[in-house]
Amino acid sequence: MRLHIELDDKLVAELDHRSGSRRRSAYIRALIRRGLEDEQRWDEIEASLDSIPDVGHEWDDDPAAWVRAQRQTDALRSG
Repeated sequence: MRLHIELDDKLVAELDHRSGSRRRSAYIRALIRRGLEDEQRWDEIEASLDSIPDVGHEWDDDPAAWVRAQRQTDALRSG
């Protein structure tokens, strides 16, 4: 689908500098795709806020000890 988007001359000059004047569409397409993926990630992060309660976890008493224990049970980790 084609879109008509108005950009000021300074922005087009920067776009051409970064993409090359014959690669504008591909560059803009990649930027939009990346921006939409970022927006989706933020939507997922915001949706997950408060999904884990503040208390009642295995790690509450000693988080560092809990992390060490998790690392020791992972056979793929070295050290």
